[in-house]
Amino acid sequence: MQFDLKEIFTAFMVLFAVIDIIGNIPIIIDLRKKAGHIQSEKAAIIAGFILILFLFLGTSILNLIGIDVNSFAVAGAFILFFIALEMILGITLYKQEDHDSMTTAVFPLAFPLIAGPGSLTTLLSLRAEFSIENIIVAVLLNVIIIYIVLKTSSRIERLLGKNGINIIRKIFGVILLAIAVKLFAHNIKALFDLV
Repeated sequence: MQFDLKEIFTAFMVLFAVIDIIGNIPIIIDLRKKAGHIQSEKAAIIAGFILILFLFLGTSILNLIGIDVNSFAVAGAFILFFIALEMILGITLYKQEDHDSMTTAVFPLAFPLIAGPGSLTTLLSLRAEFSIENIIVAVLLNVIIIYIVLKTSSRIERLLGKNGINIIRKIFGVILLAIAVKLFAHNIKALFDLV
């Protein structure tokens, strides 16, 4: 076990930007209005469980279908790129369906809003570069932040206002775009070295 604060911080920031829990506050508030109540603890724990499970089993699943981690990381870089474009330009490329309010804590909140395709792809992309224990710490830190945001979403919205949330979303979008470019460049180089 070798903990590296720089790796933990980078992995934390990447996941934080991809999960975009601050940018999702309007969606969380809308879900709260529809469901009447959101089980913050349950949603955060389930999301964390899905993320960590995929971190361990994701590579095995890829091996089973014959895809290497570098190829998956390049695909992940494209997904991060499009998520970043959504955040920066304020457009929606992926639309979510409405679901029964009885299962809001799990669906669509824990999955796919928090532990969605972007964050799952990001985990395997991070695994190609960072130590697994550092990624787990980053995931757990994000789960704590997710829980706090879910618990205090109404107060955060009042504090930041709509413009504040949009500014934060755009800043994290630019950071995510830069990370997507770096991830693509690093893994495409690794793929060419394998050929």
